Amino acid sequence: MNPPSYRTEVNGAPGGDHRTALGTMDAVSRRPLPRRRWTPTVVAVPWAVAAALRLTGTERGFPLVPALAFTPYVAATSVLPLATALVSRSRGAAWLAAASAAALAAAVSRPTTPPPPAARPEGPRLRVVSANMLHGRADAAALVALAADQDADVLALMEVTPEAVSALLDAGVADLLPSAHVVPAGEGQPAGAGGALWTRLEIRGRTVVPGRFGQPAARLAVPGAPDVELTAVHTHPPTSSPAQVASWTADLRLLPDPEPEVLRVLAGDFNATPDHAAFRRLLRRGWVDAATAVGAPRRATWWPMRMPHPRLTLDHVLVDPRIAVHGLTVVHVPGTDHRALVADLRLPAVG
Repeated sequence: MNPPSYRTEVNGAPGGDHRTALGTMDAVSRRPLPRRRWTPTVVAVPWAVAAALRLTGTERGFPLVPALAFTPYVAATSVLPLATALVSRSRGAAWLAAASAAALAAAVSRPTTPPPPAARPEGPRLRVVSANMLHGRADAAALVALAADQDADVLALMEVTPEAVSALLDAGVADLLPSAHVVPAGEGQPAGAGGALWTRLEIRGRTVVPGRFGQPAARLAVPGAPDVELTAVHTHPPTSSPAQVASWTADLRLLPDPEPEVLRVLAGDFNATPDHAAFRRLLRRGWVDAATAVGAPRRATWWPMRMPHPRLTLDHVLVDPRIAVHGLTVVHVPGTDHRALVADLRLPAVG
């Protein structure tokens, strides 16, 4: 009697045809799983979203506004999704990642304001030192020494407490810059919500720009030039809630515009970087960013006191287009996480 014949099938292939069965299994094993196929695209999406928000200026509310401050770091890491896509041989993800990287690189390298006017004013110099005192903790003697070393005409300070005012006076600020406009914190505000201006120039008028914190503005008589109105700016930080973002947006909107009747300068802590659409809108109202005018629009002005990163460009000096910017220096001051700005300005001459 002949033995019974047995047949087996693997994925539908007869057991006798081993090569066909093995080939079918190899093809199945080489076929990418759906999850793996989409992984490179999923990795690229956050960078694509960041690029779209930055280019369109459509970031609104929390947490998008604070997140946009880190755009330079997002741009620096945009090679990661591109590398993932290339290694995975995902053409669509590679195109998405490459486009996002190019857009982010263009955004962080493009100037935020037009170049300053070609005509150079021939009037007097105005040198401004601006610094956030970190709730009065900055070294008052160092600030006064900086103003003296830079031959400053104006010292503009933010987050000034009553104790900081006393320390500055003890350090001789009134001897160096005898005219003052000090705005203490309002009722219900922290002590560090105050602001102050000291100057060697005559003050012809004192006002306070509306906002969450004290923002003193003084109209200064500059011999040989039109009057200059200088504001010590301090907007609400948009860091941790939708309400803070709304306050920050309102503070930026309430800042004054350049006007023909007076030269204006805004100096201080805007809590805004060139990547924020609200800050770019402020510039489009007619301001020239001093940092951009000297070719350094992203010079960092803030970073944590005990860590080297992140470094952000939160402090600015904005000037009337009729004012020329001859220099802008960032200086470390002990006791604060903000760097002081020293702006060397040239004013138009009278007549």
